[in-house]
Amino acid sequence: MRRYLRKALRGTLGLAIGAMTAAAEAFYVLFGTLALAVPALRQPVFAGARVLSEVERRRLEKYFGEENATNYTDRRAMAYLVPRSVIGLLCAAIFILILLGAGSAVIIAAQLFEGQSPGGGAPADWYDPVTTVLFGGLLVFLSLQGLIGAATLDARLAKRFFGPSKSEQLRRRLSELTTSRAEVVEAVNGERRRIERDLHDGVQQRLVALGMLLGRARRATDPERASELLRQAHEESQRALVDLREVSWRVYPIALDADGLHPALEALAERSGIPVHLRVDLPERPPAAIETVVYFVASEAVTNTIKHAAATRIDIDVERDGDRVRVRITDDGAGGARESGGGLSGLAMRVAAADGRFTVDSPLGGPTVVTAVLPCE
Repeated sequence: MRRYLRKALRGTLGLAIGAMTAAAEAFYVLFGTLALAVPALRQPVFAGARVLSEVERRRLEKYFGEENATNYTDRRAMAYLVPRSVIGLLCAAIFILILLGAGSAVIIAAQLFEGQSPGGGAPADWYDPVTTVLFGGLLVFLSLQGLIGAATLDARLAKRFFGPSKSEQLRRRLSELTTSRAEVVEAVNGERRRIERDLHDGVQQRLVALGMLLGRARRATDPERASELLRQAHEESQRALVDLREVSWRVYPIALDADGLHPALEALAERSGIPVHLRVDLPERPPAAIETVVYFVASEAVTNTIKHAAATRIDIDVERDGDRVRVRITDDGAGGARESGGGLSGLAMRVAAADGRFTVDSPLGGPTVVTAVLPCE
Protein backbone atom coordinates (compact mmCIF):
# COMPACT_ATOMS: atom_id res chain seq x y z
CA MET A 1 0.00 0.00 0.00
CA ARG A 2 2.79 2.39 0.89
CA ARG A 3 4.54 1.64 -2.38
CA TYR A 4 1.41 2.45 -4.42
CA LEU A 5 0.93 5.68 -2.47
CA ARG A 6 4.52 6.74 -3.20
CA LYS A 7 4.01 5.90 -6.86
CA ALA A 8 0.80 7.96 -6.98
CA LEU A 9 2.44 10.95 -5.31
CA ARG A 10 5.43 10.68 -7.63
CA GLY A 11 3.15 10.56 -10.67
CA THR A 12 1.15 13.54 -9.43
CA LEU A 13 4.34 15.55 -9.02
CA GLY A 14 5.37 14.58 -12.54
CA LEU A 15 2.01 15.75 -13.89
CA ALA A 16 2.29 19.04 -12.01
CA ILE A 17 5.74 19.68 -13.50
CA GLY A 18 4.40 18.79 -16.94
CA ALA A 19 1.52 21.21 -16.47
CA MET A 20 3.97 24.03 -15.70
CA THR A 21 6.24 23.28 -18.67
CA ALA A 22 3.21 23.15 -20.98
CA ALA A 23 2.81 26.93 -20.85
CA ALA A 24 6.34 27.49 -22.17
CA GLU A 25 5.82 24.79 -24.79
CA ALA A 26 2.56 26.37 -25.97
CA PHE A 27 4.26 29.75 -26.46
CA TYR A 28 7.17 28.07 -28.21
CA VAL A 29 4.85 26.17 -30.57
CA LEU A 30 2.89 29.35 -31.36
CA PHE A 31 5.86 31.59 -32.12
CA GLY A 32 8.05 28.76 -33.42
CA THR A 33 5.45 27.84 -36.03
CA LEU A 34 5.43 31.46 -37.22
CA ALA A 35 9.24 31.50 -37.27
CA LEU A 36 9.34 28.43 -39.52
CA ALA A 37 8.17 30.67 -42.33
CA VAL A 38 11.70 32.16 -42.30
CA PRO A 39 14.13 29.56 -43.78
CA ALA A 40 17.08 30.87 -41.76
CA LEU A 41 15.23 30.29 -38.48
CA ARG A 42 14.07 26.72 -39.14
CA GLN A 43 17.13 24.97 -37.81
CA PRO A 44 17.28 26.98 -34.53
CA VAL A 45 13.54 26.43 -34.01
CA PHE A 46 13.89 22.66 -34.48
CA ALA A 47 16.92 22.62 -32.16
CA GLY A 48 14.96 24.44 -29.46
CA ALA A 49 12.11 21.98 -29.87
CA ARG A 50 14.61 19.19 -29.32
CA VAL A 51 15.67 20.76 -26.01
CA LEU A 52 12.07 21.05 -24.77
CA SER A 53 11.29 17.50 -25.90
CA GLU A 54 14.27 16.18 -23.98
CA VAL A 55 12.94 17.89 -20.85
CA GLU A 56 9.64 16.05 -21.30
CA ARG A 57 11.31 12.72 -22.10
CA ARG A 58 13.42 12.90 -18.95
CA ARG A 59 10.40 13.93 -16.88
CA LEU A 60 8.45 10.89 -18.05
CA GLU A 61 11.43 8.66 -17.36
CA LYS A 62 12.01 10.03 -13.84
CA TYR A 63 8.44 10.24 -12.56
CA PHE A 64 6.62 7.56 -14.57
CA GLY A 65 9.37 5.11 -15.46
CA GLU A 66 8.67 5.53 -19.18
CA GLU A 67 11.87 4.86 -21.07
CA ASN A 68 11.93 6.16 -24.63
CA ALA A 69 14.58 6.29 -27.30
CA THR A 70 16.76 9.35 -27.92
CA ASN A 71 17.32 8.84 -31.64
CA TYR A 72 14.36 10.94 -32.82
CA THR A 73 14.74 13.84 -35.24
CA ASP A 74 14.41 17.54 -34.42
CA ARG A 75 11.40 17.79 -36.75
CA ARG A 76 9.74 14.97 -34.87
CA ALA A 77 10.41 16.85 -31.63
CA MET A 78 8.62 19.92 -32.99
CA ALA A 79 5.67 17.78 -34.07
CA TYR A 80 5.56 16.23 -30.58
CA LEU A 81 5.34 19.59 -28.81
CA VAL A 82 2.06 20.50 -30.52
CA PRO A 83 -0.16 17.84 -28.92
CA ARG A 84 2.04 17.71 -25.83
CA SER A 85 1.35 21.38 -25.03
CA VAL A 86 -2.40 20.76 -25.39
CA ILE A 87 -2.30 17.80 -22.98
CA GLY A 88 -0.15 19.78 -20.54
CA LEU A 89 -2.56 22.73 -20.56
CA LEU A 90 -5.46 20.33 -20.04
CA CYS A 91 -3.62 18.89 -17.04
CA ALA A 92 -3.00 22.40 -15.73
CA ALA A 93 -6.72 23.14 -16.00
CA ILE A 94 -7.49 19.99 -13.97
CA PHE A 95 -5.08 21.08 -11.25
CA ILE A 96 -6.65 24.56 -11.16
CA LEU A 97 -10.11 23.03 -10.82
CA ILE A 98 -8.86 20.80 -8.00
CA LEU A 99 -7.45 23.81 -6.15
CA LEU A 100 -10.68 25.78 -6.64
CA GLY A 101 -12.68 22.76 -5.49
CA ALA A 102 -10.52 22.38 -2.39
CA GLY A 103 -11.00 26.05 -1.55
CA SER A 104 -14.76 25.79 -2.08
CA ALA A 105 -14.87 22.67 0.11
CA VAL A 106 -13.23 24.57 2.97
CA ILE A 107 -15.71 27.45 2.65
CA ILE A 108 -18.76 25.13 2.44
CA ALA A 109 -17.53 23.07 5.40
CA ALA A 110 -17.19 26.26 7.47
CA GLN A 111 -20.70 27.34 6.49
CA LEU A 112 -22.19 23.97 7.40
CA PHE A 113 -20.33 24.04 10.71
CA GLU A 114 -21.95 27.40 11.46
CA GLY A 115 -25.40 26.01 10.62
CA GLN A 116 -25.75 27.75 7.25
CA SER A 117 -26.61 26.11 3.94
CA PRO A 118 -23.92 25.94 1.20
CA GLY A 119 -23.58 29.45 -0.16
CA GLY A 120 -24.77 31.02 3.09
CA GLY A 121 -27.79 33.17 3.68
CA ALA A 122 -30.14 30.42 4.90
CA PRO A 123 -30.20 27.85 7.69
CA ALA A 124 -28.86 24.44 6.74
CA ASP A 125 -31.32 21.61 6.10
CA TRP A 126 -30.65 17.99 7.06
CA TYR A 127 -29.87 17.03 3.45
CA ASP A 128 -27.24 19.74 2.88
CA PRO A 129 -24.31 17.79 4.41
CA VAL A 130 -25.39 14.64 2.54
CA THR A 131 -25.62 16.29 -0.87
CA THR A 132 -22.40 18.18 -0.23
CA VAL A 133 -20.51 14.97 0.56
CA LEU A 134 -22.01 13.12 -2.42
CA PHE A 135 -21.27 15.87 -4.93
CA GLY A 136 -17.85 16.45 -3.40
CA GLY A 137 -17.00 12.75 -3.69
CA LEU A 138 -18.17 12.75 -7.31
CA LEU A 139 -15.99 15.75 -8.14
CA VAL A 140 -12.98 14.16 -6.45
CA PHE A 141 -13.54 10.98 -8.46
CA LEU A 142 -13.82 12.91 -11.73
CA SER A 143 -10.69 14.91 -10.91
CA LEU A 144 -8.67 11.76 -10.20
CA GLN A 145 -9.92 10.16 -13.41
CA GLY A 146 -8.92 13.30 -15.28
CA LEU A 147 -5.38 13.16 -13.88
CA ILE A 148 -5.09 9.44 -14.67
CA GLY A 149 -6.34 10.07 -18.20
CA ALA A 150 -3.89 12.94 -18.70
CA ALA A 151 -1.01 10.78 -17.46
CA THR A 152 -2.00 7.98 -19.84
CA LEU A 153 -2.22 10.35 -22.80
CA ASP A 154 1.12 11.88 -21.86
CA ALA A 155 2.84 8.50 -21.80
CA ARG A 156 1.23 7.25 -25.02
CA LEU A 157 2.06 10.44 -26.85
CA ALA A 158 5.73 10.20 -25.87
CA LYS A 159 5.85 6.54 -26.87
CA ARG A 160 4.31 7.47 -30.23
CA PHE A 161 6.92 10.13 -30.98
CA PHE A 162 9.93 8.90 -28.98
CA GLY A 163 9.27 5.17 -29.12
CA PRO A 164 12.26 3.07 -30.13
CA SER A 165 12.82 2.65 -33.83
CA LYS A 166 13.19 -0.79 -35.40
CA SER A 167 16.96 -0.50 -35.25
CA GLU A 168 16.77 0.49 -31.57
CA GLN A 169 14.45 -2.45 -30.86
CA LEU A 170 16.81 -4.85 -32.62
CA ARG A 171 19.78 -3.43 -30.72
CA ARG A 172 18.01 -3.83 -27.37
CA ARG A 173 16.87 -7.34 -28.21
CA LEU A 174 20.39 -8.32 -29.26
CA SER A 175 21.74 -6.94 -25.99
CA GLU A 176 19.10 -8.90 -24.03
CA LEU A 177 19.93 -12.12 -25.89
CA THR A 178 23.64 -11.64 -25.31
CA THR A 179 23.04 -11.09 -21.60
CA SER A 180 20.67 -14.05 -21.41
CA ARG A 181 23.21 -16.34 -23.08
CA ALA A 182 25.88 -15.34 -20.59
CA GLU A 183 23.43 -15.85 -17.73
CA VAL A 184 22.48 -19.30 -19.00
CA VAL A 185 26.14 -20.34 -19.13
CA GLU A 186 26.76 -18.97 -15.65
CA ALA A 187 23.61 -20.66 -14.29
CA VAL A 188 24.66 -24.02 -15.77
CA ASN A 189 28.16 -23.68 -14.34
CA GLY A 190 26.69 -22.73 -10.97
CA GLU A 191 24.46 -25.82 -11.02
CA ARG A 192 27.44 -28.02 -11.84
CA ARG A 193 29.43 -26.57 -8.97
CA ARG A 194 26.51 -27.06 -6.59
CA ILE A 195 26.03 -30.69 -7.65
CA GLU A 196 29.74 -31.39 -7.27
CA ARG A 197 29.72 -29.78 -3.82
CA ASP A 198 26.67 -31.80 -2.74
CA LEU A 199 28.22 -35.05 -3.95
CA HIS A 200 31.61 -34.30 -2.41
CA ASP A 201 30.38 -33.04 0.97
CA GLY A 202 27.45 -35.42 1.32
CA VAL A 203 27.27 -38.68 -0.59
CA GLN A 204 31.01 -39.13 -0.99
CA GLN A 205 31.64 -38.71 2.74
CA ARG A 206 28.87 -41.20 3.50
CA LEU A 207 30.37 -43.77 1.12
CA VAL A 208 33.86 -43.30 2.61
CA ALA A 209 32.45 -43.89 6.11
CA LEU A 210 30.56 -46.94 4.80
CA GLY A 211 33.73 -48.39 3.30
CA MET A 212 35.62 -47.86 6.54
CA LEU A 213 32.90 -49.61 8.56
CA LEU A 214 32.84 -52.57 6.19
CA GLY A 215 36.63 -52.81 6.32
CA ARG A 216 36.60 -52.84 10.11
CA ALA A 217 33.85 -55.48 10.08
CA ARG A 218 35.93 -57.72 7.82
CA ARG A 219 38.94 -57.44 10.14
CA ALA A 220 36.96 -57.94 13.34
CA THR A 221 37.50 -61.31 15.06
CA ASP A 222 34.71 -60.90 17.61
CA PRO A 223 31.34 -61.90 16.04
CA GLU A 224 29.41 -59.43 18.21
CA ARG A 225 31.78 -56.61 17.24
CA ALA A 226 31.48 -57.55 13.56
CA SER A 227 27.68 -57.61 13.86
CA GLU A 228 27.67 -54.14 15.45
CA LEU A 229 29.90 -52.75 12.69
CA LEU A 230 27.65 -54.27 10.01
CA ARG A 231 24.63 -52.67 11.70
CA GLN A 232 26.38 -49.29 11.62
CA ALA A 233 27.33 -49.86 7.98
CA HIS A 234 23.72 -50.63 7.12
CA GLU A 235 22.55 -47.40 8.80
CA GLU A 236 25.27 -45.45 6.99
CA SER A 237 24.15 -46.94 3.67
CA GLN A 238 20.58 -45.78 4.39
CA ARG A 239 21.81 -42.25 5.14
CA ALA A 240 23.86 -42.31 1.92
CA LEU A 241 20.72 -43.26 -0.01
CA VAL A 242 18.82 -40.38 1.58
CA ASP A 243 21.60 -37.93 0.64
CA LEU A 244 21.74 -39.33 -2.89
CA ARG A 245 17.98 -39.01 -3.21
CA GLU A 246 18.17 -35.38 -2.06
CA VAL A 247 20.90 -34.64 -4.59
CA SER A 248 18.91 -36.27 -7.38
CA TRP A 249 15.83 -34.24 -6.44
CA ARG A 250 17.87 -31.04 -6.55
CA VAL A 251 19.33 -32.01 -9.93
CA TYR A 252 15.91 -32.73 -11.45
CA PRO A 253 12.88 -34.26 -9.71
CA ILE A 254 11.42 -37.12 -11.73
CA ALA A 255 7.95 -36.16 -10.47
CA LEU A 256 8.19 -32.97 -12.52
CA ASP A 257 8.20 -34.95 -15.76
CA ALA A 258 5.90 -37.72 -14.64
CA ASP A 259 3.17 -35.82 -12.77
CA GLY A 260 3.73 -32.10 -13.31
CA LEU A 261 4.51 -29.05 -11.21
CA HIS A 262 1.87 -29.42 -8.50
CA PRO A 263 2.92 -32.92 -7.31
CA ALA A 264 6.60 -31.93 -7.46
CA LEU A 265 5.93 -28.91 -5.25
CA GLU A 266 3.88 -31.08 -2.88
CA ALA A 267 6.86 -33.41 -2.54
CA LEU A 268 9.08 -30.39 -1.90
CA ALA A 269 6.72 -29.22 0.86
CA GLU A 270 6.66 -32.67 2.45
CA ARG A 271 10.47 -32.84 2.60
CA SER A 272 10.81 -29.38 4.15
CA GLY A 273 11.75 -29.12 7.80
CA ILE A 274 9.51 -26.02 8.11
CA PRO A 275 5.72 -26.11 7.55
CA VAL A 276 5.04 -25.18 3.92
CA HIS A 277 1.60 -23.95 2.81
CA LEU A 278 1.18 -24.54 -0.91
CA ARG A 279 -1.35 -22.99 -3.30
CA VAL A 280 -1.22 -23.78 -7.02
CA ASP A 281 -3.78 -22.19 -9.36
CA LEU A 282 -2.89 -23.24 -12.90
CA PRO A 283 -5.85 -23.93 -15.22
CA GLU A 284 -3.53 -25.76 -17.59
CA ARG A 285 -0.04 -27.18 -17.39
CA PRO A 286 2.71 -24.69 -18.39
CA PRO A 287 5.52 -25.67 -20.78
CA ALA A 288 8.08 -28.05 -19.31
CA ALA A 289 10.86 -25.43 -19.39
CA ILE A 290 8.73 -22.98 -17.38
CA GLU A 291 7.72 -25.69 -14.90
CA THR A 292 11.39 -26.46 -14.32
CA VAL A 293 12.26 -22.83 -13.58
CA VAL A 294 9.26 -22.40 -11.26
CA TYR A 295 10.17 -25.56 -9.35
CA PHE A 296 13.80 -24.58 -8.86
CA VAL A 297 12.85 -21.05 -7.78
CA ALA A 298 10.59 -22.55 -5.10
CA SER A 299 13.13 -25.23 -4.14
CA GLU A 300 16.08 -22.86 -3.77
CA ALA A 301 13.99 -20.27 -1.92
CA VAL A 302 12.79 -22.92 0.56
CA THR A 303 16.35 -24.18 1.02
CA ASN A 304 17.66 -20.67 1.71
CA THR A 305 14.85 -20.05 4.19
CA ILE A 306 15.61 -23.25 6.10
CA LYS A 307 19.34 -22.47 6.21
CA HIS A 308 19.34 -18.75 6.99
CA ALA A 309 15.95 -17.24 7.84
CA ALA A 310 14.98 -18.91 11.15
CA ALA A 311 11.39 -18.95 9.86
CA THR A 312 8.41 -20.87 11.23
CA ARG A 313 6.24 -20.80 8.10
CA ILE A 314 6.71 -20.76 4.33
CA ASP A 315 3.99 -19.96 1.78
CA ILE A 316 4.36 -20.98 -1.88
CA ASP A 317 1.85 -19.41 -4.25
CA VAL A 318 1.83 -20.32 -7.96
CA GLU A 319 -0.77 -18.82 -10.28
CA ARG A 320 -1.46 -17.98 -13.89
CA ASP A 321 -1.59 -14.26 -14.66
CA GLY A 322 -2.66 -13.80 -18.27
CA ASP A 323 0.15 -15.08 -20.46
CA ARG A 324 2.52 -15.39 -17.49
CA VAL A 325 3.10 -17.66 -14.52
CA ARG A 326 3.87 -16.06 -11.16
CA VAL A 327 5.49 -17.91 -8.26
CA ARG A 328 5.77 -16.18 -4.89
CA ILE A 329 7.57 -17.64 -1.88
CA THR A 330 6.98 -15.87 1.46
CA ASP A 331 8.49 -16.66 4.84
CA ASP A 332 8.20 -15.07 8.29
CA GLY A 333 11.93 -15.20 8.99
CA ALA A 334 14.48 -12.59 9.95
CA GLY A 335 14.71 -10.99 6.50
CA GLY A 336 17.82 -9.33 5.13
CA ALA A 337 18.07 -11.55 2.03
CA ARG A 338 19.63 -10.00 -1.06
CA GLU A 339 19.14 -10.90 -4.71
CA SER A 340 22.88 -10.72 -5.27
CA GLY A 341 23.74 -13.13 -2.46
CA GLY A 342 24.01 -16.91 -2.26
CA GLY A 343 21.68 -19.08 -4.28
CA LEU A 344 19.33 -16.20 -5.08
CA SER A 345 21.76 -14.77 -7.63
CA GLY A 346 21.69 -18.08 -9.48
CA LEU A 347 17.89 -18.01 -9.45
CA ALA A 348 17.91 -14.49 -10.85
CA MET A 349 20.10 -15.65 -13.75
CA ARG A 350 17.94 -18.72 -14.35
CA VAL A 351 14.77 -16.60 -14.46
CA ALA A 352 16.39 -13.94 -16.67
CA ALA A 353 17.49 -16.68 -19.09
CA ALA A 354 13.79 -17.55 -19.50
CA ASP A 355 12.87 -13.88 -20.20
CA GLY A 356 11.30 -13.56 -16.75
CA ARG A 357 11.47 -11.08 -13.89
CA PHE A 358 12.91 -11.93 -10.48
CA THR A 359 12.57 -9.79 -7.36
CA VAL A 360 13.45 -10.16 -3.69
CA ASP A 361 11.74 -8.03 -1.03
CA SER A 362 13.36 -8.77 2.32
CA PRO A 363 13.51 -5.94 4.86
CA LEU A 364 15.31 -6.57 8.13
CA GLY A 365 12.92 -8.29 10.48
CA GLY A 366 11.03 -9.86 7.58
CA PRO A 367 8.98 -11.01 5.93
CA THR A 368 10.93 -12.16 2.87
CA VAL A 369 9.07 -12.36 -0.44
CA VAL A 370 10.76 -13.97 -3.45
CA THR A 371 8.83 -13.48 -6.69
CA ALA A 372 9.44 -14.75 -10.21
CA VAL A 373 7.22 -13.92 -13.19
CA LEU A 374 7.79 -16.05 -16.29
CA PRO A 375 6.28 -15.92 -19.79
CA CYS A 376 3.95 -18.80 -20.56
CA GLU A 377 3.00 -18.88 -24.24
